[in-house]
Amino acid sequence: MRKVFEAVGGFLLFQGVVGIAHELIGWFRLMAVIRLLPFLDGYELWASIGLAVVGLVVVAVAEESGKRPPGPLISGADRARPE
Repeated sequence: MRKVFEAVGGFLLFQGVVGIAHELIGWFRLMAVIRLLPFLDGYELWASIGLAVVGLVVVAVAEESGKRPPGPLISGADRARPE
């Protein structure tokens, strides 16, 4: 599941960066999906920035979720004392 979230987050981050480059420089006209959405007309730059931020957050959360050990966490008070 982690790989799916990394892929989705990477795609969102990529689309956000491409949208920003398209709005500022004019490049990547065919790759920017944001410009195809009519309800974002006039707000493409802000939508691209938001998309890049959301993609970065999804990738970061997916990376952090992979570092946790499986199973329940055991606090120090629950462990048996060695005798």
